Amino acid sequence: MPKHLHLAAPLLAAALLAAGCGSAQPDPAPSSAKASGSDADAPGGATEQRRAAPRLAITYEGGVQVLDAATFERVADFPGAGYLRVNPAGDGRHAVLSEGDGFRLLDLGAWSVPHGDHQHFYTAAPRRTDITIQAPEPGHVVRHDGRTVFFSDGTGAVTSIASDKVGDPDAPRATYTAPKPHHGVAVERADGSMLITLGDEKTRTGVAILDKDRKEIARNEQCPGVHGEGAAEGGVVLFGCEDGVLVVRGNEIVKTAAPTPGYARTGNVAATEAHAVVLGDYKVDKAAKPERPTRVSLIDTRTGAVKLVDLPASYSFRSLARGQFGEALVLGTDGVLRVLDPNTGATVREVKAAAPWTEDPNWQEPRPAVFTMGSTAYVTDPSAKSIVAIDVPTGKELRRGTLEHTPDEVSGVTGVGTTH
Repeated sequence: MPKHLHLAAPLLAAALLAAGCGSAQPDPAPSSAKASGSDADAPGGATEQRRAAPRLAITYEGGVQVLDAATFERVADFPGAGYLRVNPAGDGRHAVLSEGDGFRLLDLGAWSVPHGDHQHFYTAAPRRTDITIQAPEPGHVVRHDGRTVFFSDGTGAVTSIASDKVGDPDAPRATYTAPKPHHGVAVERADGSMLITLGDEKTRTGVAILDKDRKEIARNEQCPGVHGEGAAEGGVVLFGCEDGVLVVRGNEIVKTAAPTPGYARTGNVAATEAHAVVLGDYKVDKAAKPERPTRVSLIDTRTGAVKLVDLPASYSFRSLARGQFGEALVLGTDGVLRVLDPNTGATVREVKAAAPWTEDPNWQEPRPAVFTMGSTAYVTDPSAKSIVAIDVPTGKELRRGTLEHTPDEVSGVTGVGTTH
């Protein structure tokens, strides 16, 4: 099933794009020449840069490409088999590739080293590391409170690693296994406690809170079809249900009912830990395959109020994102990226980002996607094999490029983070 994964990133990409140079076309050099290279941690394998160098990772049928986020030039191309998914690892340098029966760390080759009151920025050839997490049916990857948590839908196994150590093959790993395998998600908090979904292969019912010793201290099973999570202001974590949402604050789990009766699913959310309002999808026709909704929800985690916003076009699960100032972004099937005020729901900006499209009933098929780093939104268009970078606060198009392959999922790293 589709999933949403939360990202909090430094505010760097817009400046890089504004200053970027070079062709927006893919680098014509053979990918193998750029994908290989020496250890990126070694001084001889790295080049110091004037500023951070964000990079993007874009999956396609047969592999994943790494692009310079400022120029859209190809930096590396790694082959991959099966249905590939990609997400940030949480350290500003690595991406997580979901493939086969597990997760693999991709070093995107951009990082920083702190020196007192300043940092030095480096780049090197990206590499496909040997660091893996065994996880039959790899599912959600969540970054929260300095921990990156991997969930295996096939076994219910949860693996947790310090986010700034994910690229260290010797980093300690904490593990836990849910009572029954299911399409779930787990979130680890700063005090060592864990939030985990409840369910089995047929049904999902709610969320439990486990203490640092993994003893259950609270649960709420008033969340049919629980799916989608997001961390908001004040350490609040929200989970979507088929009739509302669950809001976890401390050791309290509160159900917020949907504003319309009956089936009203919020299954994908976009949240930011700096803001209280969470953006969610909103579906009301359980029989539709797919529904193609034209409303989104804005959930205020402080009050429990849910505002429904009508849009002039439908959207998909890859259409939701957040800007650095909390803006709610929705990419419509009319190809327009809409920037909403999260407090009022008003559309404050519209940008033509892609060609009009129709959501395929098969959710694994490519469709336009939006991914944000800082103040920049990156929108892919499979029909045109294109990518565009948009400055969210102004709506200005910063750069548009052509891709070698039909893009599927898009993720990226800021280039500010660990040296592992």
